[in-house]
Amino acid sequence: MWEVNSIVRQQHTRKLSKPELLAPAGSLEKLKFAVHYGADAVYIGGQKYGLRSGADNFSFAEMREGVEFAARYGAKIFVAANIYAHNEDIPGLEDYLLQLQEAGVAAIIVADPAVIEACKKAAPKLELHLSTQQSTMNWRTVQFWKDEGVDRVVLARETSLEDILEIKRNVDIQIETFIHGAMCSSWSGRCVLSNHFTDRDSNRGGCCQSCRWKYDLFAGEAQETGAAAMFEAGDDPFTMGAKDLCMMGHIPELMESGVDSFKIEGRMKSIHYVATIVNAYRQAIDAYMGNSGGYMLKQEWIDEIYKAANRPLNTGFFFQEPGAADHIYGPEDKMIDYDFAGLVEEYDAVSGVAVIQQRNHFKPGQEVEFFGPGGTFFKQTLEAIHDEEGNLLDAARHPLQRIRMKVLHKVSPFDIMRKRKLSNIK
Repeated sequence: MWEVNSIVRQQHTRKLSKPELLAPAGSLEKLKFAVHYGADAVYIGGQKYGLRSGADNFSFAEMREGVEFAARYGAKIFVAANIYAHNEDIPGLEDYLLQLQEAGVAAIIVADPAVIEACKKAAPKLELHLSTQQSTMNWRTVQFWKDEGVDRVVLARETSLEDILEIKRNVDIQIETFIHGAMCSSWSGRCVLSNHFTDRDSNRGGCCQSCRWKYDLFAGEAQETGAAAMFEAGDDPFTMGAKDLCMMGHIPELMESGVDSFKIEGRMKSIHYVATIVNAYRQAIDAYMGNSGGYMLKQEWIDEIYKAANRPLNTGFFFQEPGAADHIYGPEDKMIDYDFAGLVEEYDAVSGVAVIQQRNHFKPGQEVEFFGPGGTFFKQTLEAIHDEEGNLLDAARHPLQRIRMKVLHKVSPFDIMRKRKLSNIK
């Protein structure tokens, strides 16, 4: 999947524009990492009207802090308000949207026309980004939503690159598309398995991820004590989950397509995931913008993607419809698994000593990696580590403990120290 195919080029008369890199954040801390590692914009959820009820989600105070932090880096904050509203969701909607506007949020991501109309009335300064929940795939539908006052359309995950090119040829509107992250095994935004199995509504933020469950296969029926019984037809439990999307190998095609915003999925993902994926795509996008003719996909970007991968990867619907090989039915391929071990807080250039905030167990003798925005990367084997009082430690065991240790190269605040996961760490 990593070979760059011949580039599908539109006949642009304009200069190549730099797309927005849009990152997810399920908490204020993740928002800060996303921005620091290169996101141009971050999408978050409020405590109402969004589709990730399991995420931490943001209070208005946290939104304001996030907006202020992002502004220092020239980044924007979008809020998902993309439920399909029921009658009981309508009271308080306009007040909620007004508070988003007053918090400095740049846009809402929205699916329901009722929410769109409420936003136009109550918070007209907010941009309207049509959610992928609307499953928009053709230029006439995009034109319809533009005529309704929508500023940007987030295309369905099922949209092909050829469809994207056709849309950009016919409609002058911002287009956003997912380039990395989880895919839905059903048609995006149309799954009702969660509702059926658990009474948790996917379109109101309650998806139970039923496509990731393990199932047994049964076939045939027999009468047993007056009740119908099923005979088990297979011994191995299976899932029906889709492989994750990854377009790192196709940056030229994406850049030449004219897509305005490259979206990474994952508001429920870890800090390590957000920082790693954003950092890799940031470098690739910047490299193409700096020298499109001489652009080369770097192995180090691929390696970074796999260090944060949760499932096997493919290119989704961009080039062809996924087949049986693009789904996960049995045990998944083992990904290279890393832990977020520590966060750099301080660095003294004279002594070469860094202060590391502990995030996961680590100890002398382990090999770790340091990485930061823009390609900062090196490995080292940990030597002596000390607490803040200078006491020698045999391990960093305590969450958020501040550890002093020598590092081989310069590090900066917000740089991450990670380690391979080891099942035998005590």
